[in-house]
Amino acid sequence: MQTNEDVIRSKYGAAAKEAAAGRTASCGCDCSPVNPGCCDPITSNLYGEEASTLPEAAQRASLGCGNPVLLADLQPGEAVLDLGSGGGIDVLLSAKRVGPGGKAYGLDMTDEMLDLARANQRAAGVENVEFLRGTIEKIPLPDASIDTIISNCVINLSGDKHSVLAEAFRVLRPGGRLAVSDIVTRGALPEPVRQSMELWAGCVAGALDEAEYRRLLADAGFRDISIEVTREYSFDDARSVLEPLVEDVDRLAKEVAGRLISGFIRAKKPA
Repeated sequence: MQTNEDVIRSKYGAAAKEAAAGRTASCGCDCSPVNPGCCDPITSNLYGEEASTLPEAAQRASLGCGNPVLLADLQPGEAVLDLGSGGGIDVLLSAKRVGPGGKAYGLDMTDEMLDLARANQRAAGVENVEFLRGTIEKIPLPDASIDTIISNCVINLSGDKHSVLAEAFRVLRPGGRLAVSDIVTRGALPEPVRQSMELWAGCVAGALDEAEYRRLLADAGFRDISIEVTREYSFDDARSVLEPLVEDVDRLAKEVAGRLISGFIRAKKPA
């Protein structure tokens, strides 16, 4: 029997192959900054001109729900870690912001995405980057080695979010920052949505409620926690995500609409 992790590896491995071949694996259309008219309301139209300087395969592999690099206030010389780095778009953008004196790490568990990310790094000619294989529940970096952690619609995919946030806290230096984009709920999602592994892999079913996200961050030791809404999904948005995957789509879309948001989550490790 397939686990959620199996489904996620399969989905994102296939997405990496599609991006490498000049296509994407979302909605049957080109869902990337190259074509912001995609029918996927979560992953479309997230980046501006800055991303246009990167390899097109990095843009095509972007399956995030925000632009954490834009909001993370990265500084020259910092060490930054992207949890679930995919094709590397946010790592490569971060590397530019932290400059030659800084370092940008990407962590991913999918071999195909890591291969694609490293190819994108070579194509971009960026040296201050390292892509690591591993899971976000067990980060392969030492304690207190990172200034800023970013992530783009990945933490919701984990079945053990407590471990993810505890590991993030561990590897951050005192005074370090968590600055992630993620899908967040405001109220309970319908059970058929929660039970769908396909929707879990698509960043919906595994989303935390806003209050629960805040609680888990505080339990891990974080302070100065805030959640800023970057997108709120309408009935039409919800319907476009749910239609291929569930029955009674109109009823479920009405229940999901207004309860599902993209949010930018900030928190700090005490100095």
